[in-house]
Amino acid sequence: MDPITILLVEDHKIVREGTRQLLEQSPDLTIIGEAADGEEAVRLTTELLPDVVVMDVRLPRLNGIEATKAIKDQHPDMPILILSAYDDDRYVFPLLDAGANGYLLKTTSGAELARAIRTVQAGETALDPHIAHKVVERLTHHQRYQSRDMKEGLTEREIQVLQTVAQGKSNREIGEALFISPHTVQVHVRNIFGKLGVNNRIEAVAYAVRQGWITLEDGIG
Repeated sequence: MDPITILLVEDHKIVREGTRQLLEQSPDLTIIGEAADGEEAVRLTTELLPDVVVMDVRLPRLNGIEATKAIKDQHPDMPILILSAYDDDRYVFPLLDAGANGYLLKTTSGAELARAIRTVQAGETALDPHIAHKVVERLTHHQRYQSRDMKEGLTEREIQVLQTVAQGKSNREIGEALFISPHTVQVHVRNIFGKLGVNNRIEAVAYAVRQGWITLEDGIG
């Protein structure tokens, strides 16, 4: 299997070099480019077409929010993983609205960062537990859902899947926890989305919290 190629965007050279060294310990990850500002990130994304862009928030020329918007405008399916020292709402929610596929804090370990890269490359969302808690709380308390009435309730297994989704686990990790295959997990997640009338995992978890099926302590907590 070909390695996952990464564009690393970070304006501090020493942090960029340290992140590169951490990621290069994983044989399935390869850094194919580095950018020190937002404009360079947009340009190199188009030139190199990496599998994943790992990007800081506070960048010269174009900040992380602006760069994410620009990249998503040109490459809507490009996975972007934010790696930031900041968990402020003024960064988190605009970045997710701009299309970022994940948001980790710089307190994360190298292994967790590598796992998150694999997760967003596979089309899933990767959020630091603290960030996920903030997002679910906002959705739970503020967002109105336009979902249709459920035709049938969730099964016990689907509730179990939702609880592990709330923990930020990938399909593979959910499968290992519940002793089912990743494909079966994917089927359950798709069925949950259809029953709840939602479009992604965060909305599904927030919906379940609103209904009282799970609590934040069951999952993200």
